Amino acid sequence: MLRQEDKISNILLETISEAVIIVDNHQKIVEVNASAERIFAYKKDELISKDLNILLPFNYHESLSIHFEEFLKTGNRIKINDSKDVFGIKKDGDIVELDIELIPFTIYNKTFAMALISDISEKKRKEEERHHLSIIFDESLNEIHVFDAKTLRFINVNYGAQKSLGYSMEELIDMTPIDITPYKDEGEFRTAIDILLKKNVEKLVIETVQRRKDGTEYPVETHLQLSKLGDREVFVAIILDITERKNYTKKLEKIVEERTQQLKYALDKEVEINQLKSKFLSSLSHEFKTPLSAILTSALLLSKYQLTEQQERRNKHIKTITDKAQILNNILNGFLSIEKFDTGNLSYQFTNFKISEIVDEVIYNARMLIKEGQQIKYTENEDLSLYQDEKIIELILSNLIQNAIKYSPEDTTIYLDIDQDEEITTFKIRDAGVGIPENAQKNIFDRYFRAENVINIEGTGIGLNIVKNHLEKLNGKIYFESKQDVGTTFTVSIPNIAKQ
Repeated sequence: MLRQEDKISNILLETISEAVIIVDNHQKIVEVNASAERIFAYKKDELISKDLNILLPFNYHESLSIHFEEFLKTGNRIKINDSKDVFGIKKDGDIVELDIELIPFTIYNKTFAMALISDISEKKRKEEERHHLSIIFDESLNEIHVFDAKTLRFINVNYGAQKSLGYSMEELIDMTPIDITPYKDEGEFRTAIDILLKKNVEKLVIETVQRRKDGTEYPVETHLQLSKLGDREVFVAIILDITERKNYTKKLEKIVEERTQQLKYALDKEVEINQLKSKFLSSLSHEFKTPLSAILTSALLLSKYQLTEQQERRNKHIKTITDKAQILNNILNGFLSIEKFDTGNLSYQFTNFKISEIVDEVIYNARMLIKEGQQIKYTENEDLSLYQDEKIIELILSNLIQNAIKYSPEDTTIYLDIDQDEEITTFKIRDAGVGIPENAQKNIFDRYFRAENVINIEGTGIGLNIVKNHLEKLNGKIYFESKQDVGTTFTVSIPNIAKQ
């Protein structure tokens, strides 16, 4: 062990600016100086007799013994971070990057190792900052010019400038800004930038043009500042290409034209919507009048069939009243949904339910509407379930199935296919009905819209609009494929689990 009477050694130890840590051949710390205490934030008595591992991150511990023994055997002085970065760990757990030189020595017939340590964390940080700024300079798409304040010759020009100007760095190094700008001579240019040299302003903004190597010119806005490169005064210019700004009149005219077209489209759309509303009100009158007439007629006839043997006729009229009342109820529910969409009063009640249960309900209600010879075939799977608003899913499927029935002729089949993966459930409703004309397909989800080929079939033009609005709010989608007089397939996809 070091003897306390070696005062000269101790004085030298404490005057060395680097941290000094001395360990024995068992890697036990036997001495540290004040610089070591400062770097690692330990007091000397907290380190003496401790393993050297206390100052190293955990991932260094395993290899330390092997390398330390080899180091002592060779007896050579080495610099550890010649081949890799070296890190230490402070008392509070912070990691510091170190520069370490190991020196073996023998005293009193015992072998020791002295580590001279410098904290290079700040040095590395500044190097990284300089490197980062260098990358920004080189890779910036804006032009950056650096030129000498006395000679005006370019010192450095970034890649963005070389690309814009068409000159290489080798060519630019013998040039000045006067060679690429419209200033007639050096005197005129110096007059323009003299305000910076006199330090009357910190930055000068000049709008001018630059000339490329091929002779073409482009408008620029130059932001010019006086700076220092060591002891040398330099100008730093950041150049912005303002070609687009100079063309603002043309762009403005284009924007005005676009806005005019948009306004015209909006006005045309308003006329179209008013026409749709007129058709809708006419259709609505018919939609209410027809079932109401049937209800009133059946109710009147019911009173005439009072005998027991007339029960079959009574049942027929009761069914008519029920069916027509259901139609009216669906129409009113549609209008209530629209009102909720428009006022923002819509809310959803999410529960977990079996898909088969709502499909059975939809098919049961739909069978009351099917025409002669029509049938519905659907996927039966008891295992599929959803976490969604059950009533809304039922409404969506009912609307699409009832449309398929309504717009398909007798003796046709309507298919409901259901598929589910880990995230999405997909419903496909396919019919062999009248189809959607190609010129009407872009408007099929618009409120009140009805294609010309179904104008004489009962309907309000709000069903598909309601379906689409609900699906958008539930993060679902709807799309279709259709060919007139062949049929239509609507596809609905919706998340298995609703996002609340």
